[in-house]
Amino acid sequence: MPQINFEQIFSSDHLSAIFPNHRADDFFEALFGDTEDGAYDIALAFKKAASNELTFEFRLKRRPGKCLACNLTYGLPQVFSRHPVIDIGGIVNKVDHLLNGQAQCGEWRLGSTQEISRDLHVIPLVIAFRNHRNTPGGTAP
Repeated sequence: MPQINFEQIFSSDHLSAIFPNHRADDFFEALFGDTEDGAYDIALAFKKAASNELTFEFRLKRRPGKCLACNLTYGLPQVFSRHPVIDIGGIVNKVDHLLNGQAQCGEWRLGSTQEISRDLHVIPLVIAFRNHRNTPGGTAP
């Protein structure tokens, strides 16, 4: 069986379609009633693949003139996991669709917020493969 080219499947264009830029504004509108109160933009990025799981990141990028304070982002994994605007279940379904039967998504989990810099925090999204023994390849080339 050929290896799966995860980098190609989860290109930035495909991930932008799954999690469009406006989703951050929609999230802040739902939370605060106004997009102006949002301190960061949110993007979904592919991080890596292993033999039994995929890792993505929600990248929280500080908006100009705003503060990306730890106290604003450390509780987000719990909020993201159940917020309908973020819709992690929908994201996982779309990731599964992109895999086009080459592998199947199973359970998912969010990791803890990681502070990369004062302008960037990330929240890992880990998606386990269902029947991972049948998943060809493993890591992305």
